[in-house]
Amino acid sequence: MPRILGMLLLFWVGFISVSRAGERLLIFAGAASRPPTEEAARAFERKTGVRVDLVFGGSGYVLSQMILSRKGDLYFPGSSDYMELAKKKKAVFPETERIVAYLVPAIIVKKGNPKGIRSLHDLLRPGVRVAIANPEGVCVGVYAVEILERALSPAEKAAFRQKLTNYTGSCAQTAAAVSLGAVDAVIGWRIFAYWDPEHLEAVPLRPEEVVRVGYIPIAVSRFTRNRPLAEAFIRFITSPEGKDIFRRYHYFMTPEEAFSFIGARKPVGGTYKVPAEWLGGRTR
Repeated sequence: MPRILGMLLLFWVGFISVSRAGERLLIFAGAASRPPTEEAARAFERKTGVRVDLVFGGSGYVLSQMILSRKGDLYFPGSSDYMELAKKKKAVFPETERIVAYLVPAIIVKKGNPKGIRSLHDLLRPGVRVAIANPEGVCVGVYAVEILERALSPAEKAAFRQKLTNYTGSCAQTAAAVSLGAVDAVIGWRIFAYWDPEHLEAVPLRPEEVVRVGYIPIAVSRFTRNRPLAEAFIRFITSPEGKDIFRRYHYFMTPEEAFSFIGARKPVGGTYKVPAEWLGGRTR
């Protein structure tokens, strides 16, 4: 009897895979999750036979792309800020939202920290080249501005903006700005250091400088043509197998892990409205 049940189970799994073969999912994702998301997508493809197409970029930019094209099965931004915006624009089904992983901001510098950067105020030193992501469309840029607004005086904020010749257009571009030597430091996600450990390292912010912990949410798009399949992907990426993929890439999987890195408990998620003086910058 157990053997018969096992054969029936194998037949059922095989039937599901065959029945889904040729189907596709389109995911609009913030670049903050790119390495593990690519691996998770391939794992889902192997399990189901479904092709998963991924569009990465700044969370705000891919949201606009999804809405304008009226396509996409899932929205997977790099922070709660843009998921809340997606809900406001009625671009996702709110009841399908789930949290995948957690993020903490940090200063990202060259391996070995040749400029000796230890704090936000060190970024103001002459000769230190600095960048942040564009806060108009990239989640980590929003967090950077929020941190700077809380930590610096008006004169220091003006001086910091003078050091910025332009903004980066995604998390990947923000990390690459340091890797490629275009700047000496960025205010980014601590996870950036694990994307290129040969060239990057993270300098933790002081606990009082961290305003909040970010998280990476996912939800079904209102433009999906296959909601059950989109929900199946959410179940997979939030399953133990999916979470293990993110853990292998050094993402925090609980708020407590993030608090331990910071050295203090902080609010989780939420939104922030970027002041007008930080907007309108040129993205490269």
